Amino acid sequence: MQYLKQSDFDALLTDPVSLCGALVANYFSLPSVFFMRGLPCNLHYKANRCPDPLSYVPRIFTMNSDYMTFSQRLKNVLIDSTEFFYCNGFYAEGLSFASEVLQRDVTLLDLLSSSSIWLMRYDFVFEYPRPVMPNMVFIGGINCGERKALHEVWCSFLLFTSNIDKCSAFK
Repeated sequence: MQYLKQSDFDALLTDPVSLCGALVANYFSLPSVFFMRGLPCNLHYKANRCPDPLSYVPRIFTMNSDYMTFSQRLKNVLIDSTEFFYCNGFYAEGLSFASEVLQRDVTLLDLLSSSSIWLMRYDFVFEYPRPVMPNMVFIGGINCGERKALHEVWCSFLLFTSNIDKCSAFK
């Protein structure tokens, strides 16, 4: 910790799934940038105070779509209410350590809401439409590998079956 304090960093880039980065950022009063795919229990939306419309944004593992019947919406609400207990239990040990280090009572949302920018590693197009805050930046596709050239067999097949002049566009 002494080395980190003497290094005089400007910001902290971290994955918030483990609370270590959020704790260090709070301890040193550094702006933090969270780089992640998602947090359990929709904490990335709750920490940013995003509207969370349970009536049309299905919870994970419910297998619901964004067009839900009344019973599916009720299931969605029940799952959302149990997520609070699940996540607090999952992060309980980290929160007690954070309270000890920061010498004050800390909640999960206290630690996570202090982030300056959230770099979301998924594409907004593939998610259900929902309101997001301006500090949430979608950077989907950065984990994709470079595309490979189309194999010659496929190229000849495409030339034969379609109106494509040449396969150089696919290489």
